[in-house]
Amino acid sequence: MIRAVLRDLASGPIAVQMRRFVVVGALTAGLQLALLWLFVDTAGLNYIVGATIAIEITIICSYVLNNAWTFRASQNTGVSEYLAGLLKTNLVRGTAIPTQLGVLAALVEWAGVMYLIANVAAILVSGLYRFVLDARWTWG
Repeated sequence: MIRAVLRDLASGPIAVQMRRFVVVGALTAGLQLALLWLFVDTAGLNYIVGATIAIEITIICSYVLNNAWTFRASQNTGVSEYLAGLLKTNLVRGTAIPTQLGVLAALVEWAGVMYLIANVAAILVSGLYRFVLDARWTWG
């Protein structure tokens, strides 16, 4: 079963979407890390507060890019549909925020990992969850 799922991700019907989702995710993860660094090291915010703000900004950026490219076949168009999709993705990704912040805090506080590296791990942990819910609900 796991092999079949992995095979579908590599060459199945959702493979192109998954690759595009990963590209958008990598770009927005880079943005999130840059914003996190800016908020913590430049503005002096606590890393959890900075991460929360950076996550919300990248949620919006991810939606714009994913709607235009990753899910363009089922793209949300028109003002009300676009805003409804933005609300849906905020709900989807918002439910991943506690997971991401929990992993971030655990790695920083308990494992002594630098906050930027810990945030990369936290992004990866919550990434598949976000893809499945966005693909099925936001653009489903």
